[in-house]
Amino acid sequence: MKWATSTTNNPQMDDGSSADLVSVADLQSQLNDLLKQLSPERLKVLADFAAYLANAESETATQELLAIPGLLELIKQNKATPKAQYTSWRTLRSDV
Repeated sequence: MKWATSTTNNPQMDDGSSADLVSVADLQSQLNDLLKQLSPERLKVLADFAAYLANAESETATQELLAIPGLLELIKQNKATPKAQYTSWRTLRSDV
C-alpha cells in the first residue's frame, strides 16, 4: 500500500484502484486476527490511534465542506428560518 502526505501533513493511504491493493474486507479480517494477539495495553494504544485517524478524516471532510463557497452562510440562513416557514416534504414529494 502506498502512503501520501496530505496538505494537513497527516499521512493518508493512497486508495488508488491498483489491482494489487488488498480489499477492505481482507484488511478488516487481518486486523481482527491481529487484535486477538494484542495485550490490553496495546489495544488501548491502537484504539487511541484509530480515534486519531477517524478524527483526521472527519477534519478533512469538514475542511472540504467549508471550502464550498457560501455553504456556511446558507446553513446559518436555513437555521434562522422559522419552522412556520418550513414545507412538509410530503407536500413537495407526494410520490415518496
